[in-house]
Amino acid sequence: MPEPPEKLASTNPVARVVIESPLPHLDRPFDYLVPDALDGDAVAGARVRVRFAGRELHGYIVERREDSDSGTRLSVLDKVVSPVPVLTPEVLELCRLVAARYAGTVSDVLRLAIPGRVASCEKDWTPRVGDVEDVASLAESPAREEAWSRLGKGAAFLQHLRTGGSPRAVVTVPEGYGPHAWPELFAEAAVATLHSGRNALLVVPDRRDLDRLAAALAAHLPRGLVARLSAEDGPSVRYREYLRVLGGYARVVIGTRAASYAPLQNLGLVAIWDDGDDVHAEPRAPYPHARELLMIRSSQGEGAACVLAAHARSTEAERLVENGWAPSVEADRPLLRAVTPRVVNTADSYHQERDPLATAARLPHAAWQAAKEALARGPVLIQVARGGYAPTLLCAECSTPLRCSKCEGPLHVPATGAAPECRWCGTVHRTVTCRVCGSQRYTVAGNGVLRTAEQLGRAFPGARVVSSSAGRVKDVATGAGTLVVATLGAEPVAPEGYAAALLLDGDQMLRRENLRAAEETVRRWFNAAALVRPARDGGVVMITAEHDVAVGALVRWDPASFAARELAERRELHLPPAVRVAALTGPKDAVENLQQALAPLQEGDHEVRTVGPVPFDDGDYRTLCFIPFAVASEAARLLRAAKAAASAKRTHAAAQVRFDGLDLL
Repeated sequence: MPEPPEKLASTNPVARVVIESPLPHLDRPFDYLVPDALDGDAVAGARVRVRFAGRELHGYIVERREDSDSGTRLSVLDKVVSPVPVLTPEVLELCRLVAARYAGTVSDVLRLAIPGRVASCEKDWTPRVGDVEDVASLAESPAREEAWSRLGKGAAFLQHLRTGGSPRAVVTVPEGYGPHAWPELFAEAAVATLHSGRNALLVVPDRRDLDRLAAALAAHLPRGLVARLSAEDGPSVRYREYLRVLGGYARVVIGTRAASYAPLQNLGLVAIWDDGDDVHAEPRAPYPHARELLMIRSSQGEGAACVLAAHARSTEAERLVENGWAPSVEADRPLLRAVTPRVVNTADSYHQERDPLATAARLPHAAWQAAKEALARGPVLIQVARGGYAPTLLCAECSTPLRCSKCEGPLHVPATGAAPECRWCGTVHRTVTCRVCGSQRYTVAGNGVLRTAEQLGRAFPGARVVSSSAGRVKDVATGAGTLVVATLGAEPVAPEGYAAALLLDGDQMLRRENLRAAEETVRRWFNAAALVRPARDGGVVMITAEHDVAVGALVRWDPASFAARELAERRELHLPPAVRVAALTGPKDAVENLQQALAPLQEGDHEVRTVGPVPFDDGDYRTLCFIPFAVASEAARLLRAAKAAASAKRTHAAAQVRFDGLDLL
């Protein structure tokens, strides 16, 4: 251990540091001495480098103190990497709450919350002194609140927000384009928040939604008041925008899931668009969801308004409505009839009587006829379930699915005339041999977006066919005679609305072996249907699925009742989101150790149910724990403590704890 320097900082010579370490038992602050040479730079929130157990580790100063209560001889701060206080007390507290909720470590959450340092961006950084740009002079007009005033309770919500209140709302938005779409709704809420003297944080799923929201805000606010936080913009741009927020130069933050941690002071509103989208779930430990992060932020300090908005409604949002956490804000029936398209199910009894083969055809005649007529009025959207060209290959002799000879992955054809490729390892197969019958002849099964576009080009001669899918997502679609074939979530926006939409492959999506298959399918349907013109302007949505409940929700344009029904079924079966679920994955002894930690909660009125451990993957085992909300906090605490104890004792390899994963069931 190095000798302390002769001269320490004259004031608060002890720095409490959170170190970056994956070890759960090191998930606490450690005290270090601050030499006088580093006194000015070693501020709370600064990045530092320290020595710990003979290794150099990075960390953040969370506090300067007069003395230490550790009872041990202290080491000296090695280096202040950057004097910029990138970690604020509010963000640190948020990270601690998130780590506690998901049984993770603060270090893991900090890695998600604070962008990587770009030294060149710090050269001219200074915190703003005094008030930020005055927004009281912003022009006001009824049009600035029109999107909210069209929704039941919407005007009251916005007035409450404008006068300094912190209301909550689960908002169902019927329109996906035009002046009353969700970007305008968010922009109006942000302006109302600024007029109350507070700041706003708005989170969206992806870059396309971010661009739309930025354009809507630009019509209301000066560019300098808005900061954009997105990893897709690159490290330098993201860090520069982060520093603008940290310095108090921005009052509205927009971004993707990582923006949920933005160091925004005086927070008055947090809002998330389409909280059911799986991209809001962080794929890295401790796997937090942006919706939960914003709900935690809304309860911090003096509290902030919270908005969960979407075209459909997630079962998590429905649970919040039913337990009274937030009221529902949605359009009344007269407005819905005026702004939504006509929805037709080609599998209903009326169409089956006229076309008995409608349920067997991927594109029934009624849907083809509707698209043909709509092409003369504007663009037509066709939503398909799969990307690529031919997603599955079968043996032409025995119909056995063909697999890769190297990794056993499924084979597909990526484009017209291309050789088969493996979906897993990418190996190109010039010849394919069936392992069952030995035949080298294959046939394609299923239709990806490219093959569908190719077929529809022949079905609609003269139409301009545009495909939109992963890797080549289109932002905008315009013009009559344009046929847009898009995969789920890649639908371009038509500025004047689509004349029609055909929702194909619905039964295929509904048959997926996933607890959320129906909920996710309905969400995708509503997101596409919301881009279509109203029925009074000839807008029509043709759906080809046979699922009565899911299709009925779209036909009636009633996503709330579908979410309520889904939640009721899961509550009866004790499945998420009626309960929380935790997956314990790792070596069998490590999983059993964590499972044993929950033993105190496996009795009584709020019993934790466990299934496993069962073999999972690569020699690992998995146990699923179904945890009532009443004991969820205690369960997370027990699991977190068990992880830390096992890490400190090194009794066995580490096991992973993952709460509320969307793909666990």
